[in-house]
Amino acid sequence: MSLILAESDWEELCQQTPNPQPDERIDNLIDNLEEWAGVPEQLGCGYHRSLELIPGLWLDFYQYRFHQDLMVKAPVHEHPIQIGIHLSGHIYFDAVHPSLGETCGYFSGSGISPAYVEKYRGGEQVTIVSVNIEPGWLDSFLREDQQYSSGTREFLFKHNDWKASVYPTVTPAMRLLVQQIWNAPYRGAAKCLYLQAKVFELLAMHLDLLSGQLDQVQHLPRLKPETIARLYYAKEILTTQFEHPPSLLELAKQVGLSDRTLRRGFQGLFGTTVIGYLTQQRMQRAKQLLQEGEWTVAEVARTVDAAPVAGI
Repeated sequence: MSLILAESDWEELCQQTPNPQPDERIDNLIDNLEEWAGVPEQLGCGYHRSLELIPGLWLDFYQYRFHQDLMVKAPVHEHPIQIGIHLSGHIYFDAVHPSLGETCGYFSGSGISPAYVEKYRGGEQVTIVSVNIEPGWLDSFLREDQQYSSGTREFLFKHNDWKASVYPTVTPAMRLLVQQIWNAPYRGAAKCLYLQAKVFELLAMHLDLLSGQLDQVQHLPRLKPETIARLYYAKEILTTQFEHPPSLLELAKQVGLSDRTLRRGFQGLFGTTVIGYLTQQRMQRAKQLLQEGEWTVAEVARTVDAAPVAGI
């Protein structure tokens, strides 16, 4: 069974966790310029390291292994420009993002991030390097450069609008750079200089890549905040009542939307139809029941398919 935490609960648990004593292997990676914290022992093992290279540009290093499946619910929040690359493991998402792993990277512009649920599989080691950039810092570099199109700038700087994201294939050159960042051979000021050079190169790769992928940018639909809140309410209803869901008309009435707005808004915001989302929830429930080992395949099939999806 999955453990479900709000992001605030996760952060509180981490703050209450004393920093573990690093072993020799980890001690070779960190120095006094970094902040770092361990994973709560009741959840798993691992650590998070953070290093500010210059004002407006910082690195995060994550290495986690959880005892059981873990889901962390993140609320709507402001988002920097971000590059994320996995060296091992995956993060699975409910709908906002595809699964991110060793071959699927993440490049996001700044703006407002929608709420989402990120999922980790118990026993799977997740190792990630994340580059985080304040939009004002990068804007100062690009402002006078005519090489970057209006499309690139629109991707990077959303201000008070929903951020945009792409999910580039991680190339061998990108992976090598991230491995070098993870295993920086220097300490102190020399380490910062080394990491700055590597991060600038990684950023240059992604900016160059972006110019050819603007048609693949994931844009969230332009919906009124009140409509978005009602769509998240609809999703919550489907999540808690997937075994006996309301009809589409009933669901639209419950959340105060027309059935047309519900259908289109749900697919645009979550990347799947209402019936597609219900199917996902039922498949996850079936997987959970099978993993518990107390149900036969036939029993699971009858259980998750017991209630018809009336009117959807």
